[in-house]
This record gives sequence, C-alpha cells and structure tokens, in this order.
Amino acid sequence: MAKSVVTPERFARGRTFDEYVKYAGSAENLAREAWGGYFSDGGSKAVARKDNSGIFRERYARARLTDQQTAAIKWLAAQPNGPAKILVISEDWSSDCRRDVPMLARLAEAGGLELRIFNRDGKKILGTRRPDPTAYPDGNHDLMLEFLNKKNGAEWASLLVAVFYTKDFQELHRYIEYPAIYRKDLIRGHQQSARPGETEEQARDRDRREFLAMQQSPFFDVWASAGIDEILSALYEKLTVTR
Repeated sequence: MAKSVVTPERFARGRTFDEYVKYAGSAENLAREAWGGYFSDGGSKAVARKDNSGIFRERYARARLTDQQTAAIKWLAAQPNGPAKILVISEDWSSDCRRDVPMLARLAEAGGLELRIFNRDGKKILGTRRPDPTAYPDGNHDLMLEFLNKKNGAEWASLLVAVFYTKDFQELHRYIEYPAIYRKDLIRGHQQSARPGETEEQARDRDRREFLAMQQSPFFDVWASAGIDEILSALYEKLTVTR
C-alpha cells in the first residue's frame, strides 16, 4: 500500500469549519474558478464562483444530530482506537458539500473530534476527472488522488470526501459524495432529461429549477442525516467486527 500523504503536519494545515465558512466568502476564494458542468468529452466547465458562505452558516445553524447519533459518536470516540479526526475535501460550489459539511461539523463537535477542511482545487478548477498534482500544484490534488471515487469500473475526483482517523492517523472509514439512500444518479438523470416538447434551453432551465428546489426541500436534510447514519454504522463495524 502506498504511503499516505496525510501526515499530522498536513492535517493541521486544514481549516476548521468556522475558518472554512469565512474563507468561502472571502475575496481569495471568490477569485477562484467554480464548476459549471461537464463538456461532452467529460472535461469540466469553469464559471465565476458565488459566495456560498451564507448557505453554510444557515445549514449549520439548523443542523441537529438526533439523540441516537449523538450517543453513537460519543460511544465510538470513547473506544480504543476510536475516531478522533476527520479530514474533509470540499468545494463550496458542490451541493453535496453544502449538504454534508455542516452536519459533519456537528458530528465532530458532538464526539470531540478534530475536523479539518481542505479545498480540492487551487485557482483553476480541476478540468479532468482524475487530478494531476503537477498540473495545479496550488490545489490539494495529491490528497484527492488518495481518495478517488471508484465505482462501476471507473474512478474520478468526487466531492465531498470525509475520511475518519484514529488519533494516530490510522484510517477507519472514508465517506464519498453522498449516502446510498440518495440515489443521485437516478434523480439527476430524470431532472436533466428533456420532456416532450421542450427545447434544449427549456430543459436546461427546468433542470436548474428542479435541482435548486430539491436542495431547498426537506429531502436534503433527510439525506444529510442519512449520511451521518451511514458513517456511524460503518465506524461501528470497523471497531467491533473481526474480519
């Protein structure tokens, strides 16, 4: 197994949740490119970045763990070699990050875990599905390479990434992009499909409206909570099941 690039020193360079939210609204962050969809060849489109700091603050303010989730993370953190640190790779333009990062901050607080958040990209957005750290050395593409999303025989640099470690940086679990209960490919595929009689522009505008409405609906909170449940269950298995 290749040596991890996550060292105590590297982890310490990440941002706390408060620092990350402040950074999201900063001139430095807003000067960076954001993601605007894929070209037909799989490359990414770059667009101007919006200030999403208010969305993170609002979601954090109303994010609540259930009593069971709070008890579970406290129990897990108290076990020998239990979770003690969470490394997150995020970009604020990502709906998956806006959904889950505030809940991960609440989880870290409840369990007394140290949370550090890293950008994926530098000034330029990742233009391919697999990052090349030498092409954009101002990003964290070496981190991203270690935690690529691998499914259906392919791999790519999905966001969000949340990696759970013991206090001495033994990896326990990695959570990538969204919980299994959120069937995103199915839902987004339906939203993006043209309806009978729609022009390409009408289909694109309707898709944007439906996707935004979904993000503002109770279901984003349902899936955020489901992500926490999925993480807690995986950590329990890791600590209690002999393989």
